[in-house]
Amino acid sequence: MTSADAPPERFSLKDHLFNRGSVTALAEQVRTASDVFDADAFVAMVMDGLPERELKQRIDWISHCLRQHLPHDYRDAVRVILAALPPRLDENRTDNDFGDFIHAPFAHFVAEYGCTPEDLEFSLEALREITMRFSAEFAIRDFINAFPDDTMAAIARWTVDPNYHVRRLCSEGTRPTLPWARRLVIPVEATIPVLDRLYADPTRYVTRSVANHLNDISKVDPDLTLATLQRWQSTGRQDPAEMRFMLRHATRTLIKKGHPDAMALWGMSPDPKVSVVDLQWTPVVAMGEALEFSFDLVAEEAAEVVIDYVVTFQGRAGAMTGRKVFKLKSLSLGAGERARVTKRHPMRAGMTTRRLHPGAHEFQLQINGSDHGTWPFTLQGS
Repeated sequence: MTSADAPPERFSLKDHLFNRGSVTALAEQVRTASDVFDADAFVAMVMDGLPERELKQRIDWISHCLRQHLPHDYRDAVRVILAALPPRLDENRTDNDFGDFIHAPFAHFVAEYGCTPEDLEFSLEALREITMRFSAEFAIRDFINAFPDDTMAAIARWTVDPNYHVRRLCSEGTRPTLPWARRLVIPVEATIPVLDRLYADPTRYVTRSVANHLNDISKVDPDLTLATLQRWQSTGRQDPAEMRFMLRHATRTLIKKGHPDAMALWGMSPDPKVSVVDLQWTPVVAMGEALEFSFDLVAEEAAEVVIDYVVTFQGRAGAMTGRKVFKLKSLSLGAGERARVTKRHPMRAGMTTRRLHPGAHEFQLQINGSDHGTWPFTLQGS
């Protein structure tokens, strides 16, 4: 095989985020804040242990290496970190990602070495500063679990902070099932007072987090999510368009399950009078290609519909066991209206989220959470 014929190199998120270049840049930032910080020795130590570690382990490792090269006293070390922070993320925007991932070890450092009674107030204030450069949503959870009353009191104060990254931390850091994060010891209802202070926020970055938080709650207490949304709607404090966005985002899991009360909140029927016709699909898909399907949706009467599709995957043992729901399209149809819907779903080998196995698969259409047909396809190995 020639180099031209070789398969493309698999993308590595951990190497993209944490590599010699990003570690060196971090070291230079710390060096500018401390005359005694040995940037070269720090980079050498980090890189010596980086390759064999996964993404989250790399954050922990860089934090550990910082501990070896910063002042021994915890507070003195954190003062260096705070002095090394880059400028705050743009406060004039209304939406943003959570910053440069190379700064994740800073908040981790605070959680790892400063989650103590004597350092609690100092550490929480450090996280408030850090989150304006890179989200401290993972680190704050250590403090919630160790000191729930004091930490939740600080979070309540932060809900009115002038910086929207701090306000977003109040919702995101307390999410019941925040991805990649450890579980919280507090009950899900304990965070509702925090969300009550944030749902009318003018910043999409905050309201999206609030909606994601309620969606998390819906997985264990659907009634609490729906009652909270209805209560917020009744106040009129949030812009109606933004309230609609939050409502749909917060109930997306319930909609996929066809929850009737969630449907009613959207003004939708769980059993809309629509038909799927003229469906075409690729019955055989080669690994690396895509499942393609298209169909017409015909409405017998006016209907608001949310269309999802479900792929059931072949398992390693030869049985179809893996099932995942994907969002497809939302439509507003008039009586007698017909809409064409198309989709291309890649079936790539080597995905980090799911390993694909050749064999029988199937996909299903869901409309407002109701089953509207299942069709088989075969995935062929390369």
